[in-house]
Amino acid sequence: MPRSLTSSPQPTFLGVECGGTRTVALLVDAAGRLLERVEAGPANWRLLGGSGLRRHLRALARKFSNPAAIAIGMAGVRGEDDREKVRQVATSVWRRTPIHTCHDLETALWAAGGSPDVTPRVIVLSGTGSCCYGRNPGGKTVKMGGWGHLLGDKGSGFEIGLRALKAVVYFLDRDNQWTRLGERILGSLQLNDPEQLIGWVQTAGKEQVAALAVQVFSAADERDPIARDILRGAAAILAKDAAACAGRLTPHGGPVEFVFAGSVLQKQTKFAAQVRRLIQERFPGARFTKLNRETAWGAVELARQSRTGFLLAAGASHATPAVGQNSTAMATAQSRTTTTLADAGGDWLEARPTSPTEQRNSRSLNLDRMSVDEVIGLMLSEDAKLPAAIRRERAVIGRLIGWVVRSFKQGGRLFYVGAGTSGRLGILDASECPPTFRTPPEMVQGIIAGGQQAIWSAVEGAEDDGEAGGRAITFRGITRKDVVVGIAASGRTPFVWGALREAKRRKAKTALLCFNPHLQIAAKDRLSAVICPRIGPEVLTGSTRLKSGTATKLILNMITTIAMVRIGKVVGNLMVDLNPSNVKLRDRAVRIVATLTQCSVEECRTALIKSGWDVKRAIQRLGGRANNAR
Repeated sequence: MPRSLTSSPQPTFLGVECGGTRTVALLVDAAGRLLERVEAGPANWRLLGGSGLRRHLRALARKFSNPAAIAIGMAGVRGEDDREKVRQVATSVWRRTPIHTCHDLETALWAAGGSPDVTPRVIVLSGTGSCCYGRNPGGKTVKMGGWGHLLGDKGSGFEIGLRALKAVVYFLDRDNQWTRLGERILGSLQLNDPEQLIGWVQTAGKEQVAALAVQVFSAADERDPIARDILRGAAAILAKDAAACAGRLTPHGGPVEFVFAGSVLQKQTKFAAQVRRLIQERFPGARFTKLNRETAWGAVELARQSRTGFLLAAGASHATPAVGQNSTAMATAQSRTTTTLADAGGDWLEARPTSPTEQRNSRSLNLDRMSVDEVIGLMLSEDAKLPAAIRRERAVIGRLIGWVVRSFKQGGRLFYVGAGTSGRLGILDASECPPTFRTPPEMVQGIIAGGQQAIWSAVEGAEDDGEAGGRAITFRGITRKDVVVGIAASGRTPFVWGALREAKRRKAKTALLCFNPHLQIAAKDRLSAVICPRIGPEVLTGSTRLKSGTATKLILNMITTIAMVRIGKVVGNLMVDLNPSNVKLRDRAVRIVATLTQCSVEECRTALIKSGWDVKRAIQRLGGRANNAR
């Protein structure tokens, strides 16, 4: 029978380590004695998302129904926003329990002895993946790595395995020799020849590639030169990152405790000794220990600390008060939750009326009982209201277009930022500019919450990540030359507001396109412009792909089309900068040149071919008669 508070006279504490390889949950009593240990499958926040994590935790809750406090360390958690989301999911599973959330390296730090009192401590982790994480006595934390196997994981089992695969096929090509390391790899995979590696690696997961590291270590023990070279490189990069992490914690030097964690460093003693020697060259006074217990024990300690009201330095704690705690603590927690949910736009979320996009349309209350013809008529009549509503905003739209024109002339860019339908419409408009106006792809860009995957499928929780919106702006290098237009039907999308705030901080022109006239924006968040047509509720309540989406498309059409006209990409009403990338567009290019030059079709086609199908250059080649042929 599972142990819980109901079967124990003392309070129990649950520590959960959600790792990329497996999940370990430990239940202990008040004296720290282990009552039960449970293993489950991997649980990376980046891969599971909210609904996946909820299912994962509910399975654990069936075994551990009522602990006094819980701490969860989770792979894939990077910032405060991630921690809060994990906490909210966990709170929906254990509703009456204080819950602390953090990333899995924080639990490893606590498993190694808690927050350092005197000497900075650095966790050096190399298993399937790799990362370095440290904290000094002042509470400063530094993390290096954790970017995943495609962008990072230097010196990890995955990188060692991947380097081995690349090395053995390289030497086969260069020397026509299949090495001992190659033989080991084929044998471990039950493959018959190197050609079969091509099919295997296309479907192999991260863990499968990392498992090949065992063969590299074995080959190195057999004095295989390729394997030894791979391991020297892995040890060097791990030591370099560990030393850099320590250097940021104690910039003036001094003693540092390095804790080795992960299967590679814990099981491969020769490799660990090699890493240790390289670190000592940089930190002669370094001390070394090995994490000799599961990192889930760090989660246990954090659960016990959160029960007593302990809060980590540097904002790492996210503990939910249990029912019955004092009202001040509860009010603080509620305030924190409200702030997170309200991060869309700041102070205006207080006592807000429902956005029209979420209200019911009185004309469609019987939508499910109307005939098809009636619904078509209703939808068309609702859409017919859009031009007048948009026309009332034309002064603001005109100002925005003016900023976009000035931006383009100064070498700046236009960015659309949105989530869901709004984000997809921004990407659609941006993607049409290069073929229509021969603009470089970076001139008009769409940013969607959740990234590329969200273009064709929903990415759960992406629109609520305000920090991600800010990061998107940061990593696009927004400057004062650029214009950033947020698109949010309700006006409250956190991802959009995170982007707008960061763009504003960088002195870019900022605008919001929304359909919520009740929106109130705090003074600190004032934008350069707000476009807010009053289009009323949707025919299908809350479905903003309908009128809101149609109105958005109309307005985006105006912004880019008029801006392109104003910077000279149109003559008359003809696209003189289109990119003729197919037969239809080449025929159109010929007609445009013929219309503007009054030359024959053959002359125009020849001029276009000689001009690389550049319409403007073809017109100039034919005598520059465009101005006389409007």
